[in-house]
Amino acid sequence: MTASAAARDCLDRLWARGRAFLGVDIPIMGGAMTWVSERGLVAAITNAGGFGVIACGSMEPERLREEIRATRALTAGPFGVNLIVMHPDLAALARVCAEERVGHVVLAGGLPPGECVAALRVGGCRVLAFAPALAVARKLRRSGIDGLIIEGSEAGGHIGAVSASVLAQEILPHVADIPVFVAGGIGRGEAMLAYLEMGAAGVQLGTRFVCATESIAHPRLKQTYIRAAARDAVPSAQLDPRFPVIPVRALANAGTARFIEVQREVIARFDRADLTRDQAQLTIEHFWAGALRRAVIDGDVENGSLMAGQSVGLVTREQPVREIIDELVSQALANLRVAGEPSANRRSTGE
Repeated sequence: MTASAAARDCLDRLWARGRAFLGVDIPIMGGAMTWVSERGLVAAITNAGGFGVIACGSMEPERLREEIRATRALTAGPFGVNLIVMHPDLAALARVCAEERVGHVVLAGGLPPGECVAALRVGGCRVLAFAPALAVARKLRRSGIDGLIIEGSEAGGHIGAVSASVLAQEILPHVADIPVFVAGGIGRGEAMLAYLEMGAAGVQLGTRFVCATESIAHPRLKQTYIRAAARDAVPSAQLDPRFPVIPVRALANAGTARFIEVQREVIARFDRADLTRDQAQLTIEHFWAGALRRAVIDGDVENGSLMAGQSVGLVTREQPVREIIDELVSQALANLRVAGEPSANRRSTGE
């Protein structure tokens, strides 16, 4: 067997579980990004051998049904739907997924209600959820979840407090009976390979797909991503613990600076008794309303919300989805070949 064939065989063994669970050749899931993960990008990821995931976001049930059907018209392969557990119509959205025979549903934004998980499974859906800690992973497994995603703080959008590398070490050795996918900060195949070797079934990427040719993200947003460095993607700031801010990782811009000023002004008004606590909290929370759409669709990169993970520093150009996925796989295979070489050969290349 040649070295390249041996590397391919090894990679096939490493991600066999993820391939079987998702029903795809390459268990790379597309992270569900509101306004970005729509029919075109989702279908492109699936058609390239990966697993696309529709971001339901705030869609109403019939709007989600339309998006599922439109995606199915663009691909014959499997794809999933991401539902936010805080959505007021969660039960109806779950019914739509079951009725439309969606194979996999990702529940995000908190602990999924047991009745929702049960309804989805009865409807034939495999259910995935996010585990921010080992205790939560074990609880989700007991609740009937079919698969887990562990997402590190390097990710874009709403984030937790722990990095993907630490979560992987905490969770992967102790959760072996259901597939686990790792997300957050993954931009190259070497990182993907490392998590597979630790026991992951596959990975999830979001930020790299924003700049895919098939992504509907505005050209100005894509160029902002391409110019950005990892350190430019920072969590949203909270000025006063009395008024909590859910941390969101995004590229810093004029809107970021303005958000800090708004918090300062609102807190001062609260301290003067010009606003009640609820009024102050709502004013802070509503600051970013519509800001993600302004960035993704309208291209307002100064005032919009530029949600991005720290892997944005690895985004160097606009590429077709298939090229992105092929690049990740090639990097993983190349690293496997290096790992199998005699130590003398590795020394001769300066390693």
